[in-house]
Amino acid sequence: MSRSKRVTIADIARQAGVSPGAVSFALNGRPGVSEETRQRILAIADEHQWRPSSTARALVGARAGVVGFAVNRPARTLGTEAFFTDLIAGVQSALAARRIGLQLVVVPSMDEEMETYRRWRRSNQVDGVLVLDPRVDDPRPGLLRSLGLPSITIGGQPSPDDMHATLWLDDADAARTVFGYLAGLGHRSIVYISGPAEHEHVRLRSSVLAGMGERDVAGEVIQTDYSPAQVSTIMRTLLSRAERPTAVVFDNDMMAIAGLRITQEMGVAVPAGLSLASFDDSIVTGLVRPAITCLTRDTFTLGETAADFLIEQLDSAEVLPDRTGPQPRLTVRESTAPPHS
Repeated sequence: MSRSKRVTIADIARQAGVSPGAVSFALNGRPGVSEETRQRILAIADEHQWRPSSTARALVGARAGVVGFAVNRPARTLGTEAFFTDLIAGVQSALAARRIGLQLVVVPSMDEEMETYRRWRRSNQVDGVLVLDPRVDDPRPGLLRSLGLPSITIGGQPSPDDMHATLWLDDADAARTVFGYLAGLGHRSIVYISGPAEHEHVRLRSSVLAGMGERDVAGEVIQTDYSPAQVSTIMRTLLSRAERPTAVVFDNDMMAIAGLRITQEMGVAVPAGLSLASFDDSIVTGLVRPAITCLTRDTFTLGETAADFLIEQLDSAEVLPDRTGPQPRLTVRESTAPPHS
């Protein structure tokens, strides 16, 4: 098939061995084809750099009626984190009220996430996107701006250039709340078991812990891929040290529960021998024994607010000013106490 000639839906259908209707369903993210067929059609469309014609767009309307959400996290950990379940439920609730669809994909890397945005724009599959887990020197806002694809970034700090809209979360203040509480209990050796270093919230929380030296707190940051298996390995190493920390803080609830399990395996009493806390909360952290001290935020409302913000952005000719997401509160439970003297 020559690339000098504009590729049509009929061309893609012939190459894929399906009907033009099936191609239309796949390119527009609609049900009616199997996932295997959809991926084959999208791959062919990408290969030939297919874009919808202006006539086709006029026939279907200026909007796709769909919002995109590409989540760059290991698929094995995504289903275990209550944060994502609540966030996506909130997003879906706000979109469904306006009869707007959600196209959710899990991608394995930043490169794949960015290629997903290019593919969505080429095929006019989504009207805008939600962006999660802001990074240090994040390339995504610049790409989305160049593609002309409206976006809302969830989390991180306010955008420095007013070139993209952010629903920002004050992770530095959240870190001061958690680490400050532990320091107030008397802990002077605190380990923060985090996610990957490129995540902006990890950098902010780590910076706050490093600044706790003025309160005579020795802080240590250990990065993970969020998996319970990696957390378990790290906890076994920590608890085998001759000089153990007196408190450990985890990036999310599932990591904290994995850590609690290792303390029980190794016979370390919580909180008498070690205090544990988490930056994310869920119903499970309140049910385990001892129940885990957590930073609690209304993640469902965060998802709703982000979706509403994006819908407003779609209707605006200018980038909207940043907004603040729901503020968290510290929920103190049984897993934290003054260190044993």
